[in-house]
Amino acid sequence: MNDDHAKPWETTRRGLLLLVSSPAGAGKTSLTRRLVADHSDLTLSISATTRPARPGEEEGREYYFKTRAEFEAMIAAGEFLEWAVVNGNYYGTLKTTVMTALEGGHDVLFDIDWQGAAQIAEKAPDDSVRLFILPPAWDDLERRLRARAQDTDETIRTRLDLGREEILHWANYDYVIVNKNFDRAYADLGHIYRAERMKPGRNPWLPGFVEGLLAEAAGQTEPPPPKRPLRPLIQK
Repeated sequence: MNDDHAKPWETTRRGLLLLVSSPAGAGKTSLTRRLVADHSDLTLSISATTRPARPGEEEGREYYFKTRAEFEAMIAAGEFLEWAVVNGNYYGTLKTTVMTALEGGHDVLFDIDWQGAAQIAEKAPDDSVRLFILPPAWDDLERRLRARAQDTDETIRTRLDLGREEILHWANYDYVIVNKNFDRAYADLGHIYRAERMKPGRNPWLPGFVEGLLAEAAGQTEPPPPKRPLRPLIQK
């Protein structure tokens, strides 16, 4: 069998932005970190922040650490896809870093709240995929938060209050997963991610490939040159 055909599906595709939100304790971190570990083309977004680095944290690994003056100058220059103030500190997603990843065919996963997801989806609607993770029951959230043994009762109550607010926005997402069983929820997450990668708009090689197939069907020896499809760009 002659296998001299080019393999355009091995060429660069356009990346996607996977925006994952949930109330604290729903299992988002465990699910998303495993997805990143299992897929070489998927990286976790690293935010910039004015929060001081904690022991063991490194610049460019956990966060890009900025002074308040630096961060505010970057806001004024329009350098963020989204930003917010949380507990008195700035947090934001760098636009240039994300655009470079998309253009290079890399996917970026965001562990993000509903407000940040909305900001990114508004600026990059064709590149964004929004996914929400729900607990199977409300009591599960408090049980999981207490099982961590990391937070005070006051902090847990605050997280639960924020969780209620987060859940109110579930209908704005493209997909919703109920994390009753981790393995099943992870399988669903993986299926959604891989299906989104296969959408025609994220695979610019497809029009030329199809033209080549049709040229072969018509008996042509040299298919016409592929047209360059328009690809979605992040809106400023």
